Amino acid sequence: MIPPKPAARKERVSLWRYWQLFRKDILSAQPERLYRARMAEFRTPFFRSFFINEPELVRIVLNERPADFPKSARITSGLAPLLGRSVFVTNGADWARQRRIIDPAFEGGRIAASFPAMVDAAQSAVNRIAPGELDVESWASHVTADIIFRTLFSLPIDDDLAREAYQAFRDFQREQPVATLAALLPWMPVRHRRPARKAARRLRRLIGELVDKRRALIAAQKAPDDLATKIMTTPDPETNALFDRDEMVDQVAIFFLAGHETSAALLGWALWLLAANPDWASRVSQEADVFWQAPQFQHLSKMPATRSVIRETLRLYPPVPMFVREAKRRETFRKRAVPAKSQIVVSPWHLHRNDRYWADPDDFDPARWDTDAGRLASREAYLPFSSGARVCPGAGFAMAEAAILLSSAMSKFAFKPLKTPVPVAHLTVRTRDGITLEVVARQG
Repeated sequence: MIPPKPAARKERVSLWRYWQLFRKDILSAQPERLYRARMAEFRTPFFRSFFINEPELVRIVLNERPADFPKSARITSGLAPLLGRSVFVTNGADWARQRRIIDPAFEGGRIAASFPAMVDAAQSAVNRIAPGELDVESWASHVTADIIFRTLFSLPIDDDLAREAYQAFRDFQREQPVATLAALLPWMPVRHRRPARKAARRLRRLIGELVDKRRALIAAQKAPDDLATKIMTTPDPETNALFDRDEMVDQVAIFFLAGHETSAALLGWALWLLAANPDWASRVSQEADVFWQAPQFQHLSKMPATRSVIRETLRLYPPVPMFVREAKRRETFRKRAVPAKSQIVVSPWHLHRNDRYWADPDDFDPARWDTDAGRLASREAYLPFSSGARVCPGAGFAMAEAAILLSSAMSKFAFKPLKTPVPVAHLTVRTRDGITLEVVARQG
């Protein structure tokens, strides 16, 4: 089955027209040739951009010399009101210090400790599903937010403060575009829409209340052993300093954005793909039936079909479709000069669909992950969570969460597609008009 993908731009367009297209959808604004190109250069009167779609170049930028290719501040500027100086936007020593404190919270043992909270959230979410039509994206957004609150602060989404913070986050997403003119015109100051600034202030105030309450519980030695407590009590091993209050607010904000938005996108696409592929849905349901008889963290590894479906979903619909870096100095890529301050674009979306590395790249084929060719391609041309030093620290958390949520839904219900969704990408790969599935209760 060939899942939907946006039609690529065919003709050359002006910079202004490109920006207009980019604001509507990052993916359809790109030309068709990028699916086969090893590298492409885009010149504007103001800056140069190099699209790299070759594993050797991607390794240089993300793995071998990440310090020479820091994140582009122009691209992340639109999120500044919400994210402050979080690990998502910082570079250099600030970023390294933040990762030294954050990474221990997402080690294997800590993910296992979050398992009961994930299970509780999944069961609560499944209980909200009824036969009939289901707005999958809204359902997925709610349950992934619930998991963030439960694993970070030991609060279900039903808690008043958690619910209000979730609504403020949705308001910010709706009001703040990722594409800003400041990303296109270097001299233009970043402008944030007033409703977006208001939503960001509201959300950061609510996060601040959660952080303050947790700091008080830590001081009283009454804090639960969750992710927030772990991060807030982990000192930097080099300086022995903890995150201060405002720094913790910054980090919680990016956990909302990365841990909620990207996981919701993954879950929504996975459910649609299974609805459109009954054979794979049957395999996942069979694994789910066994797992949910007595769910245990170590039994997640006993659902190979579910894992393959998740990996294939991430290949076809990587939640973050492009990463943008900036060359600190003059470089040479494929015998072509890359000036200092050029934008370097790494696109999981295009790399995952390049037939140089993937057989039938537009097909939904979870079985590819059990082949030698699929395993080789996954090492060379698969980066749904980025790669190298800046790989997402929550990748393992996200994979466990996806398996729990997907199997919980498939253990109780069968899903049928009602229409084909149209992918669009702003910050993450979502759909233009949502995903609506027909829900049928499974027998037995």
